[in-house]
Amino acid sequence: MHIGISSSLLRKTFAILSLCVILPTVTVSAQHADSRRSPSLGVIDPERILADIRTLSSPSFNGRQTGTEDDLRSARWVAQEFLSAGLRFPNMSGGTLPIPSFTGKAGAADGIMTALVPTPVLAPNPVLQIETPDTLSPATLGADYLPIFDSPSADVRARIVFVGYGIVDPAQNIDDYAGVEVKNSIVLFLRGKPDHFKEPVSHADKVRFARERGALAYLTATGPILHPYAVRRGVTGSPSAFYGQLPQDQAIPGAWVSTALAEQILADPNSDTPDRLRILQEQLNQSSSAQSIPTNRYASLQWNTVTEDGTLTNVLGVIPGTGPDWIIIGAHRDHFGKPAGVLFPGADDNASGTAVILEVARALIKSGFQPQRSILFISFSGEERDLLGSRLYISHPVVPLPATKAMINIDHAGVGNGRLTVGVTGLDKSVASEAGTTAGLDDKLNLYGFFPGGDHVPFTEAGVPTVTVVSGGIHPHFHQPTDTADTIDPKILNTVARYVLALAWQLANEP
Repeated sequence: MHIGISSSLLRKTFAILSLCVILPTVTVSAQHADSRRSPSLGVIDPERILADIRTLSSPSFNGRQTGTEDDLRSARWVAQEFLSAGLRFPNMSGGTLPIPSFTGKAGAADGIMTALVPTPVLAPNPVLQIETPDTLSPATLGADYLPIFDSPSADVRARIVFVGYGIVDPAQNIDDYAGVEVKNSIVLFLRGKPDHFKEPVSHADKVRFARERGALAYLTATGPILHPYAVRRGVTGSPSAFYGQLPQDQAIPGAWVSTALAEQILADPNSDTPDRLRILQEQLNQSSSAQSIPTNRYASLQWNTVTEDGTLTNVLGVIPGTGPDWIIIGAHRDHFGKPAGVLFPGADDNASGTAVILEVARALIKSGFQPQRSILFISFSGEERDLLGSRLYISHPVVPLPATKAMINIDHAGVGNGRLTVGVTGLDKSVASEAGTTAGLDDKLNLYGFFPGGDHVPFTEAGVPTVTVVSGGIHPHFHQPTDTADTIDPKILNTVARYVLALAWQLANEP
């Protein structure tokens, strides 16, 4: 992927609130000489981290949807926590951090910069109904389906046509639309792709394929046959919160439906075979031949989506070092908000990562010494909307990217099996392993290479070494309304925070 961002995309989607926090110069005394090699891990307070998660995931912030007043207030809360830890706002000397072109008003005050970003708002009481010639079955919001949250307004009734994985790639001899007519229909496609298809394909690609062929709307579902990676992640058949990542003028209405509902849609009334969807998916996984079929079901989709002016918010804070180089510690703060009246608290995803970087900042400040490399903390917004906040930072970095020696990203830090999943790019894995030894976590690390998703991705694409830290094991409430603070394990928070503190200490002070 190209590391830059087109000016047209920036004009349409980007905004930033940047709060630069600079510590006064701190002299390194003799009593702190050993602290360069040994971080004060004992100052980590998992109950304080959990308290921060409870605050961020409470109804007070309504799920922190990017571009809303709730997310802006959460950004201000994070900024205040930086101040309470002992950080200071800088004197901006009449200057501002660079922001991209935008449409609308912008301003700067008290170190805060804002600009407008279009924000989709899905109104309450959406409707999805599945019909046969004899029955009408209203689907249940949350359990049976969730509208795609940036989906256009819908008022559609049409026949459902199953189109496999919904992939079209003549170069790979695959066309899931072969043999079926989908014009003025609603297509149903499976998420992901078969193993034999090696090219990348996104959800947005699949929606474009459907729209180009005249489909009025789409349904998407997780197939009953899961890839081993999906099993390790704890993927289920439930619908999940999701943005389609297409401009409104290129999108068509869509919903993520449960595997069970997809199986009902594909059930053959003239056959005793109960697992038709599984059989079709098996055939798709074994061959590039299309398995697309019209069904005898109709779907009715009705909801209203409006686009409002909002603010994408990043919060930045700095602990200055003695040298010219930098490291970054980041976590996204945004989640899905309250679409269609359903609250998505986002405790594990990613109030947990946000709370961890706050605690690491407190611990580093409390240690009382200056690192060799300055440490930039970033609370990103827009991660759930195609990494908008981190892509924005890469397009306008506060410090030159060549001077940024590493970026640590924390995501999903409060649920799992007690182990840590650590992805390393651009650095020797021994660096990550050594931090585990320092933190006393040798037996809890699983080290991997590049992770395909998260706010570290734009940094990796820009050539910045990255380390991604995720609590290991299954995250059963991923992108669900059940992702609440009472599902968080303080012991896991303590493990993540200790590791990130040790890693940051090491990267900030190595030669």
